[in-house]
Amino acid sequence: MDVKIKKAVDLNLIYPYNTNIEVYTTIQIKWRFQGMAFERFKTRLAVVPALDRDYRPAVIENREFIRFVKNSDKVVNVKIAIERGEGLNSTFITQVYGGGDEGLKKDNLFYIERLLKTLLWIKGGWKVVIGGPRYIGEYIKSLYTVGGEKEFDANFMSRVYEKPFTVIATDFEKVPGSNEKTKPVGRHLDGCRIGFDAGGSDRKVSAVIDGKAVYSEEIVWHPKINENPDYHYKEILKAMKTAASHMPRVDAIGISSAGIYINNRVMAASLFINVPEKLFEEKVKNMFLDIAAEMGNAPVQIANDGDVTALAGAMSLEDNCVLGIAMGTSEAAGFVDEAGNITGWLNELAFVPVDYNAHAMVDEWSGDFGCGVKYFSQDSVIKLAPKAGIDLDESLTPAGKLKAVQKLLEEGHEGAGDIFKTIGTYLGYAIAYYAGFYEIRNLLILGRVTSGEGGDLIVKGARKVLREVFPELWDKINLHIPGENERRVGQSIAAASLPEIVKE
Repeated sequence: MDVKIKKAVDLNLIYPYNTNIEVYTTIQIKWRFQGMAFERFKTRLAVVPALDRDYRPAVIENREFIRFVKNSDKVVNVKIAIERGEGLNSTFITQVYGGGDEGLKKDNLFYIERLLKTLLWIKGGWKVVIGGPRYIGEYIKSLYTVGGEKEFDANFMSRVYEKPFTVIATDFEKVPGSNEKTKPVGRHLDGCRIGFDAGGSDRKVSAVIDGKAVYSEEIVWHPKINENPDYHYKEILKAMKTAASHMPRVDAIGISSAGIYINNRVMAASLFINVPEKLFEEKVKNMFLDIAAEMGNAPVQIANDGDVTALAGAMSLEDNCVLGIAMGTSEAAGFVDEAGNITGWLNELAFVPVDYNAHAMVDEWSGDFGCGVKYFSQDSVIKLAPKAGIDLDESLTPAGKLKAVQKLLEEGHEGAGDIFKTIGTYLGYAIAYYAGFYEIRNLLILGRVTSGEGGDLIVKGARKVLREVFPELWDKINLHIPGENERRVGQSIAAASLPEIVKE
């Protein structure tokens, strides 16, 4: 069934091209309307979201599918490798049902597609190699092509990695193994440094000398509504020069920004959402390198703001294995591993499916259902409001609607409380799902959705799920909500600490 969907652009999502128009597109969402999901593996949840009785968490659904497969006598292995830049591979091995039952074959397809979607947006890459039953690989290949259901995902990865997106169906033995390479980043506090945090509504810059912020400023700017990248260049350069004026010299520049950066080049970033494609290629991709050159060729390092948030948390906690999740306009994330390194993965959890309910809300941008953006952002608050008996003023912006619900919570509205309790339940199951791909010891929960009492209810709800459903994780993962001042100051110092000063 073809369904026409208006692509409402979420300005906090990462997309480098001009979208300042209303775009209508026809998207085939076969699973949503043909009911393709795990019908036979649906289980009763031990902890049910207060306002979403139809929630089908990915971690539980996958667990039941794998249990069924392993209890059968027809287990077949599937290996998936995703290649990104510099020949790096992330490889994942799983099992599917190997018999001839057509219904179970459809379950295999559903399971592998959801798994690949998850791996692709966590790891990132331009080439997928699938080894196992050939019909599975060929099916995935048909999705990630022009006109396919996952055309959005394929095009996005092609832009990021600057290569045509490719899916190869082959034998299990021919799939390459993992070739991961993490990178130490940050924690360099020596010298005179600039730390710049490029937010979507304000830009923050700090002058940091030997790990201490001696000057900081926060200035409102409007990068997302400006089509001319000269605006961005001048504003960023102005911030850099202001910070530099408070130090005897500039030894290094560290930059934190939402988006995807490879070799300090901008591959996709919401700051430039209205910049036309041609200007993006000409003036944006190397913008931060050009600015660093104008600042005297000081060494520069750019990192995704989610990774910098995780780094700031690791520095504050004096511990590693930190996953940071920010719930704001969208769901942003970053990760610091056991060694204190960043992985080079995308960590775009907004596009990772966390709900297998085929009638879950569709993300307007990607056209997919059950993805994190609708569960861990202000969108989640808005979608749950009617179920909580809250009628929001449609003239309000999404941020305004969130504030209205938070105000009701302060006033003791029971339904408002149920909204944040529901998000907490969502989060508990999602943490268990994410833990299958990240080694998590500390989870930082950030963003405007977590402000005030709502944040406490979210954490309480997540802890309840971990304690009652995933006791092995309850003993392992610590949840943290850092204070706002701690987060802001820590973020600027963490950003400033990104580049290493090479001493001659």
